Amino acid sequence: MLNESRRRSYLTAMQVVSWLPRTELPFAAPSRPELLVLPEPPAAPEIIRPAANVAVAPSKPAERPKIEVPRPSVTPRPVRKPVVEAESTPALAKVVQLPPPRFALQLLRAGRCLLLVELPTGGAFQSRDPAYLLLKDMLRAAGLPDSPQIIGEPVRWPLLKRGNVDQGPEAAREFVQGFVASRLEQAECACLWLIGLPAVRFAGEADAEAFISELEIEGLGCAWALPGLELLMEEPHRKADVWQAMRKLLARWKQNDE
Repeated sequence: MLNESRRRSYLTAMQVVSWLPRTELPFAAPSRPELLVLPEPPAAPEIIRPAANVAVAPSKPAERPKIEVPRPSVTPRPVRKPVVEAESTPALAKVVQLPPPRFALQLLRAGRCLLLVELPTGGAFQSRDPAYLLLKDMLRAAGLPDSPQIIGEPVRWPLLKRGNVDQGPEAAREFVQGFVASRLEQAECACLWLIGLPAVRFAGEADAEAFISELEIEGLGCAWALPGLELLMEEPHRKADVWQAMRKLLARWKQNDE
């Protein structure tokens, strides 16, 4: 048996600070009461279960703290406002080019008259063409030679099949008027017959409402607007209006022949 002093030396050497014997030891010092009180075990955490038919929202993960990184300050540049001139010129309107018109015209001479005639088929007149035979009848009724002289090649518009040259209605009008004016300088003309809508439109600057009427054209003089030969054949009732108007104009190209 160890006495108390030796027993404590062994316990100190084993680094035992406090101990409790299972049985009463002989020659041992009385135990301290506080050492005989055993601590109560910690209570288990209460688990709360969700009630039935109740949706449980998923728990959100803990948000990580945002770390602000200092950035160098940038001074914004001042926005320059456009300078508006006091007297600004108006914006030019965009010029839209119209598609080129398509027509074919033949210039003829019969006595003291020039005839600018629409070619119904686009090709030159043939001696047996119905349109050409009608034209010969009209010339005979007007007291003019029924075999008119062809002047130059037919004017076919557009002139160019490709390219970026403007070949719209205004360009066509300038070309046709210039073409006829150059022929009028070569010989006297008592009256210019404009036969067909393209001739009336691009030489006389008029439309179908001007048929069977006289026109005074700057640079070209006096002109007579007539329906096209093909239209006269399709609508024969128009011929009567042509004969009546012709009777009033006969003196214009026959006055110097008497």
